[in-house]
Amino acid sequence: MVADDRYCVDVLTQISAVTHALQEVALGLLSAYDHVRHCVTDAARSEPAKGEAKLDELTLALRRVLRL
Repeated sequence: MVADDRYCVDVLTQISAVTHALQEVALGLLSAYDHVRHCVTDAARSEPAKGEAKLDELTLALRRVLRL
C-alpha cells in the first residue's frame, strides 16, 4: 500500500487490523495449548507458590502480546 502511494489513513487502518489479528492469534495460542486451564491450574493446585509463578508467567506473556 505504501509503495502504491495509498492514502495514509487507509494504510494505518490496515496496520491496525493486522496488529489486532496477530494479537488474536497470540491469545488463541494460549487457549489452544490449554496453558491457562492445565499449566496454571495444576500448578496452583499442587503448590501455591508454583501457581503464583505460573500466573506471573502468564501475565508477562499477555503483556508481551498486548505490548503493555
